Amino acid sequence: MSGFATATGAPRSDRARTTLTVTGLNHALHDGYTDVIYVLLPVWQTEFALSYGLLALLRGLYAGAMAGLQIPVGRVAERIDGKIILIVGTTLSALGYVFAGWSGGIIGLGLALALSGAGSSTQHPIASAAVSRAYGKAARAPLGIYNFTGDLGKAAIPATTSILLVIMTWRHTLLLLALAGLLVAICIALWMPAVGKGPARKSKASASHATAGGGGFPWLLAIGILDTAVRMGFLTFLPFLLRDKGASLPTNGFALALVFIGGAAGKFTCGWLGERVGTLRTVLITEGGTAALILAVLVLPLAPAIVLLPLLGVMLNGTSSVLYGTVPELTPPHQTERAFALFYTGTIGSGATAPVLYGVLGDALGPSLATIATAITALLICPLAVVLARHLTDDPAL
Repeated sequence: MSGFATATGAPRSDRARTTLTVTGLNHALHDGYTDVIYVLLPVWQTEFALSYGLLALLRGLYAGAMAGLQIPVGRVAERIDGKIILIVGTTLSALGYVFAGWSGGIIGLGLALALSGAGSSTQHPIASAAVSRAYGKAARAPLGIYNFTGDLGKAAIPATTSILLVIMTWRHTLLLLALAGLLVAICIALWMPAVGKGPARKSKASASHATAGGGGFPWLLAIGILDTAVRMGFLTFLPFLLRDKGASLPTNGFALALVFIGGAAGKFTCGWLGERVGTLRTVLITEGGTAALILAVLVLPLAPAIVLLPLLGVMLNGTSSVLYGTVPELTPPHQTERAFALFYTGTIGSGATAPVLYGVLGDALGPSLATIATAITALLICPLAVVLARHLTDDPAL
């Protein structure tokens, strides 16, 4: 029996690493597809003479299709192997950019972006569940790495697109982006192990798992929604706060880059940290640190405020990796895709609505008080984390 464990241990480890590598590549592609739209909006404004309202609608069609279809995708994954869904979704996203490149007007462009967003709706719930199943109880740190790969795509694909737009038309650029997506779909088909599908009936193990979770998932979802609101709300006001301190436009861009670099590092490291010190301690560190650093950036002069931004980025984004890693701990195995779909829908929705709500507060009270409100929101997460920890029976912090 021990020989069998040894013989099968290495292939299982290789299988898990392959799953993480392929899903990470896919995550980078889809997050890059999502953010490259910001680079293309000025080009489309010139090409089609669009108003800012129509430009916002184009972005909203992609984001709305991606967010709105994640829960249905999670349900479909209980009947169809997740690998097949990832292949189909990635192919649809790529074809959406093909059709966008061929579009002759705003209606065709909008439909193409909606198709691409629909394809991207498969990525978060299915890939997260695949990594979770591949690593089992040791999935917390790998999920942090998976989360980090999305930031690599957000940095690489828009930057590459900006360069390509200098040497070729935007239509040819989109065709190259689509080709990259089709290649990733082929990689999934060739190398990614099967994900499996949720069984129709709960096993005894999954029933025990659900009992251990004890209703903790709603608390986790609430923390994720508030954490995203803090991040998006603060980033909305940061350029204006720095401008009031005397920052120029290039300085503002540099400052935002520091936050994003820190955020990528936070996603990479805090998943590992959560695995070792527990969800509760990690969330208390990141949210308490977020609140303290937001207030410090608010009151400090420009230079020291900018110095703090990478560390603030770590705290702002670090919680998300810990939360993603906790989703499978609170979910029966046969409902992992559905849980990730619900979690991502909530956080993406929060990212869309929070800037609006904080913006209204900023109009009423001013940017400084609205920024303080984001710090208060971060502190409100701490008692929720204490409640959540009661449902995590194996949290090292307990």
